[in-house]
Amino acid sequence: MSRVVHPIEAESYRILRDRIDLSHLPPLSRAVTERVVHASADLAYVEELVCDEAALESGLAALRAGAPVVTDVAMVAAGITRAGLELVCPIAEPAAAELGRTAGITRSAAAVRIALDRVGPGAVWVVGCAPTALVELLTLDAAPALIVGLPVGFVGAAESKAALRASGQPGVSNVGEKGGSAVAAAALNALLYVEEMA
Repeated sequence: MSRVVHPIEAESYRILRDRIDLSHLPPLSRAVTERVVHASADLAYVEELVCDEAALESGLAALRAGAPVVTDVAMVAAGITRAGLELVCPIAEPAAAELGRTAGITRSAAAVRIALDRVGPGAVWVVGCAPTALVELLTLDAAPALIVGLPVGFVGAAESKAALRASGQPGVSNVGEKGGSAVAAAALNALLYVEEMA
């Protein structure tokens, strides 16, 4: 099923491409960068995003094969706009709060543990809010197809993204404290709609 691109979105991409030429980037890195800039209206992401084309290819292949998508918060899940995906986001479940209390970790970190028990290896993980979720994911043997690690905040966000880059895991991140649910969802949507936006 093909998505109809609204004229406002098409015009936004035209303006973006008039302002900056990203044609030198590999196709998936370009798609992610453009969609993140489009979602945030922040051209600084052009320099701050860290994309690995091979990791993006792995993530795209996993999505096409039906891999589940795990998000750290409902706001990220709500921003992922392709129908038919298996979305997993246990943060609001009582079990996440209980595990967080008993294990002495944040609810976000607990939700990562719960989600991993459900999805196993090969999932696509999208973290846009909680640095502790990203840090927890990196401590587990999750074997992800891709980690979109774009949490936001002054406490631990930049460090968690640096840890993702240092981990050798297939990932997308940015340098610094910026990020957020909309940006993380946009990065994933770029892969879901890459053929329609070329």
